[in-house]
Amino acid sequence: MLHIIKERLHQQYRTLDYPAVQPGLSPRCLGRPAITASPCANCRACLDACPSGAVTVRPEGPAIDMGRCLFCGACARACPDSKIAFTNDHRVAAFDRSGLIVTGGAPQAGTPRQDLTLFSRSLKLREVSAGGCNACEADTNVLGTLVYDLGKFGIEFVASPRHADGLVVTGPVSENMRQALLDTYEAMPEPRLVIAVGSCAISGGLFSESPECHGGAATLLPVDLFIPGCPPSPWSILDGLLAIKHAGQPAPADENSAATSTRQQHDN
Repeated sequence: MLHIIKERLHQQYRTLDYPAVQPGLSPRCLGRPAITASPCANCRACLDACPSGAVTVRPEGPAIDMGRCLFCGACARACPDSKIAFTNDHRVAAFDRSGLIVTGGAPQAGTPRQDLTLFSRSLKLREVSAGGCNACEADTNVLGTLVYDLGKFGIEFVASPRHADGLVVTGPVSENMRQALLDTYEAMPEPRLVIAVGSCAISGGLFSESPECHGGAATLLPVDLFIPGCPPSPWSILDGLLAIKHAGQPAPADENSAATSTRQQHDN
């Protein structure tokens, strides 16, 4: 017992006081893209470099669809004018698909599809890996560790969809998982949420053109929250889940959720 107490004192307190204290992410962790709004010359460097078709060029400059983006940074490295950069900002979640399109303007997280105040105190989630590679699944699983301590926010992953308020979908929704995903959704009591985690679950990612995949969860189910990434950082997933709990409520003074007005004030 004394050895256990000694080791506990040695390890100290490892849970981050999020969101009051923001995480210090590695410089190698690419977060929300930043676009310089200015017209492009006749250059396709960023388009040719992107492996998932996430980049488009508009008259006012480039745009990135985070729902398709792999956050590999190839477009930023290829742009000769450095109009594309990736910040260290983990707050990338959005309530509607259009909120994932990054341009030179201020980020917009969108408006929730339904009233989310019912889930402000407790949020039970059931996850379905619909053909995923296990990267997004690993980053949702790690939220239960002592660093993130998901339970302290009143959020919990449950074993049965009949006990769940929300469905977390990862993977591009392969044909073999299509019916299982629909059955899980139908087993959930109403009102219910759908959360698409990762580029595959949002758009199909690299598998969007595959005849064996359905291009993400939104082709089959009404999605309430999109959390992009390949895979998303655990902090990005946590920020998105907290945005659901805080939607429709005044945000604390130290809140920096990606899908609240506090975030827009911060960026402005």
